[in-house]
Amino acid sequence: MNNLPKLERFNENVLSKYQIYNSIFTTLPFDTIDDTGVLLPLLHKVCKAGFDLEKNPTEIVDHFFKKYQETLTEKEKTDLLFRFIQFIERQVVLFDAVEDAAFPVVNNMDGIGTLRNSKEVSSLSNKMDELKKHLEDFKVRIVLTAHPTQFYPGTVLGIITDLDEAIQNDDLLLIRKLLAQLGKTPFYKKEKPTPFDEAVSLIWYLEHVFYHSVPKIYNYIQHHIYDGEPIDNEIIELGFWPGGDRDGNPFVTTKITLDVAERLRQTILRNYYRDVRRLKRRFTFDGVQDILVRLEKRLYKHVVRSYTKVNFSQKILLDELYAAREIIVNEHQSLFVEELNDFINKVRIFGFHFATLDIRQDSRVHHQAFIQIVKDLHEIGDTTFPENYLNLSEKEQVDILSVVKGNIDPNVLTDETSVKTIESIYALKEIQQRNGERGANRYIISNNQTALNVMETFAMLNLCGFENELPVDVIPLFETVEDLENAEEVMRTLYSNKTYRYHLTRRKDKQTIMLGFSDGTKDGGYLMANWGIFKAKEALTRISREFDIEVVFFDGRGGPPARGGGKTHQFYASLGPTIEDKEIQLTIQGQTISSNFGTQNSSQYNLEQLISSGIKNDVFTKDQLNESHRELINDMASTSYQTYVDFKNHPQFLPYLEKMSTLKYYAKTNIGSRPSKRSNSDTLDFSALRAIPFVGSWSQLKQNVPGFFGVGTALKKYEDAGKFDEVVEFYHSSDFFRTLLENSMMSLTKSFFGLTSYMAEDPEFGEFWKLIFKEYQTTKRLLLKLTGEEELMENFPVGKASIEIREQIVLPLLTIQQYALKKIQELQKTEGSSEEIEVYEKMVMRSLFGNINASRNSA
Repeated sequence: MNNLPKLERFNENVLSKYQIYNSIFTTLPFDTIDDTGVLLPLLHKVCKAGFDLEKNPTEIVDHFFKKYQETLTEKEKTDLLFRFIQFIERQVVLFDAVEDAAFPVVNNMDGIGTLRNSKEVSSLSNKMDELKKHLEDFKVRIVLTAHPTQFYPGTVLGIITDLDEAIQNDDLLLIRKLLAQLGKTPFYKKEKPTPFDEAVSLIWYLEHVFYHSVPKIYNYIQHHIYDGEPIDNEIIELGFWPGGDRDGNPFVTTKITLDVAERLRQTILRNYYRDVRRLKRRFTFDGVQDILVRLEKRLYKHVVRSYTKVNFSQKILLDELYAAREIIVNEHQSLFVEELNDFINKVRIFGFHFATLDIRQDSRVHHQAFIQIVKDLHEIGDTTFPENYLNLSEKEQVDILSVVKGNIDPNVLTDETSVKTIESIYALKEIQQRNGERGANRYIISNNQTALNVMETFAMLNLCGFENELPVDVIPLFETVEDLENAEEVMRTLYSNKTYRYHLTRRKDKQTIMLGFSDGTKDGGYLMANWGIFKAKEALTRISREFDIEVVFFDGRGGPPARGGGKTHQFYASLGPTIEDKEIQLTIQGQTISSNFGTQNSSQYNLEQLISSGIKNDVFTKDQLNESHRELINDMASTSYQTYVDFKNHPQFLPYLEKMSTLKYYAKTNIGSRPSKRSNSDTLDFSALRAIPFVGSWSQLKQNVPGFFGVGTALKKYEDAGKFDEVVEFYHSSDFFRTLLENSMMSLTKSFFGLTSYMAEDPEFGEFWKLIFKEYQTTKRLLLKLTGEEELMENFPVGKASIEIREQIVLPLLTIQQYALKKIQELQKTEGSSEEIEVYEKMVMRSLFGNINASRNSA
């Protein structure tokens, strides 16, 4: 089977099976949708033919009703459209399950980018010593975030998992039952989830996927690269944001932070408890059985009886396991010792925390809270800060902030935000006491602009009783183009501060810096965001090496290329020697979690791809940009940036998003706990708009502007100047530039301007739509010219095929969404009834879900 070309394996194991199972699904008798399965293919046919004839969505839907359901009342028509939406949502789930089940067949689990391949290449190249040295301190950290781009409730996740297994086993009877269950299971969340709900949803992946895939990778490295010798490096670490990410989320409280941390601890200990019970069946001999019985009882107290007294730790558990292993090796001929070693590795990797809970807050919120803290302390006569502190220069304030110590009582504070900020730090301390230091040891400052932003956080931590040593990494997050350019100077100020430098000494001379692709793209466009982050990483690497500090870059990546997603591992493989690469840290969010890490096979494969990208960049060839390439991409990024900024400043930019897209409906979907914008203003403020609904709204329009706008203009500049061959040479010689443009091609592939071509005739937005479409056409034409391809993503036929099928599935859904948006506009113009408008608004909102999940990396 694996000898077949990859596309043939995809067609045979994904496309064909989906068509078979979908035909079963469409004939199942559901409660109120017995005719939907028959009518939906007809609607799909009408949609495809209609768009080929350049009809608009309203004409297409009206034609469908006239041809196939002419006798229906208006209410019956809208009811049928809602049933279509429900049906298509479930078709997307079915395709997900089929694709997940076929993952190990379609993808070569031992091919390029896997650890086995990396080991074989290293062995053939006589570089096994270099490989071992690299893995001694290289790490990959996957940080799960609950940004609102995933809506499957836990019940549906369970069905997907069971479908995956049933499809792999070709169990047709069970598949039929599961499809029937899927048809009767609600998808829609009536209430917004709390941050704790989001945490519980993501812990499902930790428990059912990462708990198994991560140790499997570690065990492979230990046995096949280090010949069974112990490795003093976990290699893969997990991070967690739900419950700790306060940035723009007023619903994250101190109690929720503590509850999430406890849920993480309980979950990992529950898994340990199960493993110890399994091990007892193997190790029935003297000495070892006694240790396992003792551990089973202790774990039982903490898991089943929720024992709250802190008298159990990772070290205590490991010491017991090491003692058991010694007995097995010395007295029982190492019988079954590999099973105990597997469990020991799990305990070493996951500790008592499972995943590190990061705390995050916006620098502007911090700054206001800190000012109030200083005022409140002055009010009660506290002398921690001099009376004139607030009137001092930034440099003088930084000097004071570097040395303050204390133990602030939140009860003396008068401002609610100040109280919450200080309480979150005390919560961090409590988590460390219960879950170990790795339970929560990172504080991220988003929208970081100055050294003062970092030092205010540093001071607040030191004012919460950490005394002599601060076991917390303070992590600035640079996001906008301007902040990225200023990042080097900010870090120079921090590194030059003796107290902060001493703090880094105590943190193993490491400084983690986070860089935000999402807001960078929103602020500066696709090319400038990626190039700006690349240059910032180079500058931050230089300044860190100057101060003998190892900088670790933490990338805030979303799902689509517009937010740093796409072929992520290829980016890391192309960084070159001018960027520090001892660790890869990145956020994984929304449907990217389920698509890339939703099953044990996909999780193992994608984690290995990330590890191997680090190996490729460090052990093998390093892709380094020469001076002419730097000048070229710098000029292209500048051209693209100016094009994007002009577009963003267009007077119709915000009105277009507000009136013609689904932007305002994101807040109503109940997908995530966090508001869709940072301010409470009724008017649309671009700076307060979050990147997820911004990028997602363009995706729903099938225009994907953030993933390409400005790229075509930048390429055209070189075509017009007769220098296009320079760009072609750059593309073929640079992995970084090639990956950058290939990801943009993915954005173009997922665009479909036929859906909204009716807007070209709109009296208000017609010219603006044409402006977007022109840039799309220019970008597509020149990228094809650059690559020499006939079609977009020609060199990635499986990815292209997957996108095409998903786009076909949701074509009627997109049509219905645009139909509903047009109806709303018409009703608003004619002052139609609010009840009618509400129905169509609900239709728009409900149609968001299937579109989001079909794209898998749409927002």
